[in-house]
Amino acid sequence: MISEEKVKDFLQSSGYIADDAIATAVFLALHMEKPILIEGPPGVGKTGLAKALSSCLDFPLVRLQCYEGIDEGKALYDWEYGKQLLYTQLLRTQLDNYLSVSADLREAVERLSAEESMFFSQNFLVQRPILRSFLSEKRSLLLIDEIDRSDDEFEALLLECLSDFQVSIPELGVIAAKRKPLTILTSNGTRMISDALRRRCLFLYIGYPEMEREVAIVRLKFPDLVEGLAQQMVEFLRKVRELNLRKAPSVSETLDWAQVLSILQVKQLTPAVVANTVGTIAKHQTDLQKVVDLAAAELG
Repeated sequence: MISEEKVKDFLQSSGYIADDAIATAVFLALHMEKPILIEGPPGVGKTGLAKALSSCLDFPLVRLQCYEGIDEGKALYDWEYGKQLLYTQLLRTQLDNYLSVSADLREAVERLSAEESMFFSQNFLVQRPILRSFLSEKRSLLLIDEIDRSDDEFEALLLECLSDFQVSIPELGVIAAKRKPLTILTSNGTRMISDALRRRCLFLYIGYPEMEREVAIVRLKFPDLVEGLAQQMVEFLRKVRELNLRKAPSVSETLDWAQVLSILQVKQLTPAVVANTVGTIAKHQTDLQKVVDLAAAELG
């Protein structure tokens, strides 16, 4: 089992720079076999953490993207009704012969009911992400992404899954996980997650990183940036986040901007550079001019 001291090193080897809180949460989740609920603004590395853990731990990544109206048929399991119908057609002759010995309709129904389990077996079961993760021969990483996009009914479906790591299927009974997956749920905070679900998880909040960590993230991803440019762009972005923008630039926009500046071989931020590349860090028309004005005041 990975030690607490090694968590940061393992994550960095997969391109993710973690702080102490992140490293501790991961360490505890691995030892306690409890899910982690990660909240924070979009683009700060919640999904990236799951991907990095999947890579450095060599756990297959099973991802469930949540959305409004998602149900058990998309998250847990479903039946291949088309396949069931096809088998019924292929076996029609055998079924006719089997039922022909029945004395009346009631007996025919009873004989057919006794064999219905044939058509509700694992041969016809479609494994959706959660069940597929539970039945994986190798321990996997189950990512339930943007849980806040789903509804209360879907959260209720997750309670048994995340507390007992099992799925109840009326036709088959309870199917328990072969190996408990390392489970990560992410939320952008657009909706309050229920206390019942929170109680089953460790909680981790990932916000905008401290300056030193954000600079380190940029340097790790883009080591060829001109010396000092990473520091300058992160300092500027921290001031941008203090503006009243419709969408503040996240770490993902920081990395996009670093890539743009690297491609353009920029050596130093100037008002002109910001004006020409502002669409990388500002995503609404009303925000563009605010960022350009800030650059003129701070970099002019």
